Amino acid sequence: MLTSIRLDNLRGYASLEAVFGAGPQLISGPNAAGKTSLIEAIVLLAWGRSHRTSTDGEVIRWSSDVGRVEGRAGDETIEVALVRSGSAGAGAGRKRIRVNGVARRPAALAGLFRAVLFAPEEMLLVVGSPGLRRAAIDQLASQRWPAYAADLSTYGRALQQRNSLLRAIREERAGRDELRYWNGPLVEAGAAVVGARLALLDELAEPLRQAHGEIAPEEAAVTRLGIRYVTNAPCGPGETPHQALARRLAETAEKEVWNGSTLVGPHRDDLAFELAGRDLAGFASRGQQRTAILAFKLAELDLLTALDGRPPLLLLDDVFSELDPERRSHLVRRIAALPQAFITTTTLDDLDQGLVERATRWEVRAAEGGAELVRSGAPVGSAPGATPGAGAAGR
Repeated sequence: MLTSIRLDNLRGYASLEAVFGAGPQLISGPNAAGKTSLIEAIVLLAWGRSHRTSTDGEVIRWSSDVGRVEGRAGDETIEVALVRSGSAGAGAGRKRIRVNGVARRPAALAGLFRAVLFAPEEMLLVVGSPGLRRAAIDQLASQRWPAYAADLSTYGRALQQRNSLLRAIREERAGRDELRYWNGPLVEAGAAVVGARLALLDELAEPLRQAHGEIAPEEAAVTRLGIRYVTNAPCGPGETPHQALARRLAETAEKEVWNGSTLVGPHRDDLAFELAGRDLAGFASRGQQRTAILAFKLAELDLLTALDGRPPLLLLDDVFSELDPERRSHLVRRIAALPQAFITTTTLDDLDQGLVERATRWEVRAAEGGAELVRSGAPVGSAPGATPGAGAAGR
């Protein structure tokens, strides 16, 4: 549970301090006021990176070269500091993460402060680009196994170096024998990534089946929702992922030199949501897509909770407006069972009235000096003294 947060020079916030209690935290305000930026700051504490950009410098407030978020989660104080490098306005930057004052790597945050994010862009999870699905499974795997993030990072570095070398070979600035040096780490890390993704999908199968049954019991009674891994380096008889990737690299060597890029590996793999073995992307209605995506998010919650009995923090960034009343009600029931959840919305009309009454309500306001977060209401039936405006200030 996140008990407090402090922001300095992040996105539209010049400064912000807020104290949060248990239960739903409802954050309302107009578009572009700063609701998603607050969710982004919480994601930084949980994941060590933004979900909105891969460039850390973009998170820093335009008028500053240093941005910072600090939060208290359980017994841990987590701080993420971002420093812009280069000229003012440049996107590149450096990052420093500390837990209780001790420098840590982003992967170390996974076991300390878990979070499940449900954002509007994930409404395209079934039919959108493969990169969207890879990002979803990679983030879940990083929280399931902290070492996974290190394997993924190693693979990314090896891929970047190998692609640079392939371009040099195409331009006759390097020899093909140099590829063997980068094939080794690429195959080692790539096989670890693929193996972990396959293991995760196995673990996710039962929570996904149960979540699907919860949301669409009639549909689940006659067909099964599943996720299939779609790889460009499938294992042949008796092959391991390591052997399959090494074989495929050898098979595509000529084409890779011609293209100047690595054509096989987990960076090009995909996931397919399926009903009764049929790919949902090819036939599913909008409602079936919404059901599959919501089931995936609820399964994600259940899988992470099962690790040690601690439910992750649920972050819902303006997704209620994307769901019909029936699917909203399933989500509301899950929120009510969680220790804490953060929900953003532009209008309370999209939310269940019971949820609104149980929630601690906050309002994000645009101001001349920067976005402000103001507590606008306490849960119905809360103790006297929980007055509007208490616990937060921002400029």
